[in-house]
Amino acid sequence: MKSNSKIRKIAFVGDHLPRKCGIATFTTDLLAAVAGAYSQSQCLAVSVNDIAGGYEYPEVVRFEIEEQDLSSYLRAADFLNISNVDIVCLQHEFGIYGGPAGGHILALLRELRMPVVTTLHTVLQEPRPDQRRVMNGLIALSTRLVVMADRGRRMLEEIYHAPPAKIDLIAHGIPDVGFVDPTFFKDQFGVEGKVVLLTFGLLSPNKGIEHVLNALPEILAEFPGVVYIVLGATHPNELREHGEAYRLSLEILATRNKIDKNVIFYNQFVDIENLKEFIGAADLYITPYLNEAQITSGTLAYAFGSGKAVVSTPYWHAAELLAEDRGVLVPFGDAPAVAREVIALLGDDTRRNAIRKNAYKLGREMVWSNVAQLYMRSFECARLEVAALSRKFLAARTLDQKPRELPPMKLNHLSRMTDSTGVFQHAVFSVPNFSEGYCTDDNARAFILAVLLSELGEDPEAARTLATTSAAFLHHAFDLTTKRFHNHMSFDRRWLDEQGSEDSQGRALWALGIGVGRSPFRSFQMLAGQLFALALPALTGFTSPRAWAFGLIGIHEYLRRLDGDSLVNQTRETLTSRLMDLFDASSHPDWRWFEEELSYDNAKLAQALIVSGQAMGREPVLQRGLEALRWLTEMQMSDKGHFRPIGSNGFYRRGGVRAAFDQQPIEAHATLSACLDAYRATSDPWWYEHAQRAFDWFIGWNDLGRELYSPETGGCHDGLHVDRVNANQGAESTLAFLLSLAEMQLAQNIVTSFRAPIAITG
Repeated sequence: MKSNSKIRKIAFVGDHLPRKCGIATFTTDLLAAVAGAYSQSQCLAVSVNDIAGGYEYPEVVRFEIEEQDLSSYLRAADFLNISNVDIVCLQHEFGIYGGPAGGHILALLRELRMPVVTTLHTVLQEPRPDQRRVMNGLIALSTRLVVMADRGRRMLEEIYHAPPAKIDLIAHGIPDVGFVDPTFFKDQFGVEGKVVLLTFGLLSPNKGIEHVLNALPEILAEFPGVVYIVLGATHPNELREHGEAYRLSLEILATRNKIDKNVIFYNQFVDIENLKEFIGAADLYITPYLNEAQITSGTLAYAFGSGKAVVSTPYWHAAELLAEDRGVLVPFGDAPAVAREVIALLGDDTRRNAIRKNAYKLGREMVWSNVAQLYMRSFECARLEVAALSRKFLAARTLDQKPRELPPMKLNHLSRMTDSTGVFQHAVFSVPNFSEGYCTDDNARAFILAVLLSELGEDPEAARTLATTSAAFLHHAFDLTTKRFHNHMSFDRRWLDEQGSEDSQGRALWALGIGVGRSPFRSFQMLAGQLFALALPALTGFTSPRAWAFGLIGIHEYLRRLDGDSLVNQTRETLTSRLMDLFDASSHPDWRWFEEELSYDNAKLAQALIVSGQAMGREPVLQRGLEALRWLTEMQMSDKGHFRPIGSNGFYRRGGVRAAFDQQPIEAHATLSACLDAYRATSDPWWYEHAQRAFDWFIGWNDLGRELYSPETGGCHDGLHVDRVNANQGAESTLAFLLSLAEMQLAQNIVTSFRAPIAITG
């Protein structure tokens, strides 16, 4: 692998020395180990600062993230993308990233265009809702996951439903030291002739050191020559919040127990070379931690791998590592048990040395040189998986296995259909129909298109103008008194309704969510965010399933940028449950749908569950959405293999006669968009193929073999009748085509950039 790896640049994201924390030490050591073992691969670091001004980093740290500044995470993603990084190796611990439960890191991951291998330093058994959301996001956005204990692997599968195939078990790395007698190092610390007990690591109240101090009088009664070394600076977070209160309490306890002459506090954060000497001098190592829910301990790994006999409380990592006579476990907070086991080990050289040898033997598998090889194997697997997905994506793009050339994006007709007020609702042929005025539905669609055009880089000036006009319309349409949108406006700018339909409110929320989550312009983000917050509460009082679905898709987009918004997350939970209940109540073995009738914008119902289930890590929700969409997609495929939407001239009621016509462009767009989201969630090329079929309906692969899209005008005809194409080119139809084209172009760009979607299903 050293000579054949195609990985040329690896970025390690997390903390980095000289920041004083365990993650910083781990990241620094892992980067150095990989760089040392694979000289052909350039290694760099992106580090997170928890203090103003940051740290005096070495040159290997190429970019710094300010912990609480969300925009700096997005800038870091831009840096990694333009730096042609092949693999990102993320170190995750909830406390080192900004946002609720450290959720800011998800904003970075969503923007990356390369595989991500995430090392999980914490896996919680009972996460809070915000912690579960972050963990689900990490699982979904990571190509591979690394845990350091088998229990962590099981928890990922059982609690978070992570696919087993994407989990790698790699032990915490350790320095490669010899199996030496502790006497060799003791004179360096003035403890020659003493029996040395050692605890090291950053000090905080959860370390349980007070219980060793309470055990020490009993130990000294049997072995008066014992010295207990407590090595480590106070944790920076503890120091900022409480100063040296914990360390002082330990010193007071040592004095009270009359053992202060047998306890040595080293208040320092030592480098690896000094640490190896401290560990070398220890006869016994003690980890008296108080919290069971610790899946990884670097200090334990270092002492264990150095061949030390360890006495520890049974937190998860220790319980696993010290099994089979590789150490001794004592109950949490039990000083007499600590005393009993330490005395037993000190009095039994044969047993103590056997434990040391067992630990040292297993520790050889944990040395950094071996760990580096295992990480590179994980990196290579991630690279190959993404490359395979990209090839699979390309192979599925057309029936003849050749890339489809999409029509150029033409905004001529849409421009003609738009004035300074907004987008006109209807057209007579390709001429705007002033008498029908404007509507919120179409201006919401226009705003969505403007954001997608910005992502594509299509005609930036036209995209921004369209965004400005449609955003202004939405702002004007919102009634601050009722918290509802008007929908229909006459040509002379009079509202024709007291308030718009529930569906129009849902579509507006969909557009506003995209504005918050994906618009590159701060002004649109702010305006959209304010309107979204005001308009969202009404959604839970609606009865229209489509309004719920449009709103859920908008919520999904909103949470791309503001994932910590608890009210929006709660609304997503509520509406998702309602759609799930609706499906359970209405579906039958031969009718896998949410209602007794297929009508309009059908695929949006399934799409809402797909994006919500994927984002929340809810496998049943995701699978229900996929099940419904597959049934609908198969229902809408003709015997000849082309897309045939449900006709609007009567729709299709269960047990009734299906309307074949009039076929509407919004059905093609809804199906295409849902199928692309299904593809992103599953990596199954079947979904991409059916998205392509829905798009091809616009350009002639339909029941009449007629184009609905007009290359001459840039508009789209209003529907397919039984004997002809509707001659009019209204806003809804034109926007349905342009949105479909934009989404297909974005999907193709994913392949071009090798940013293949990562499946979260098992």
